[in-house]
Amino acid sequence: MDLDDIQPRKKLPDIVLGEDISALSAHELEQRIARLETEIARCRQDIAARHATKSAAENFFKK
Repeated sequence: MDLDDIQPRKKLPDIVLGEDISALSAHELEQRIARLETEIARCRQDIAARHATKSAAENFFKK
């Protein structure tokens, strides 16, 4: 078991789409982009898993 599995995740502040970002520094904007890219990757992985599950179920019930 990895230590990351037993330690609670630190909650990052929510990113609100469309919020005013004019007061953020370049560094803060880079961090925001990195977090959004991480979230996009996580969503894509979940979509792929759902497609795989659906495909497996469709193949099972075709028999």
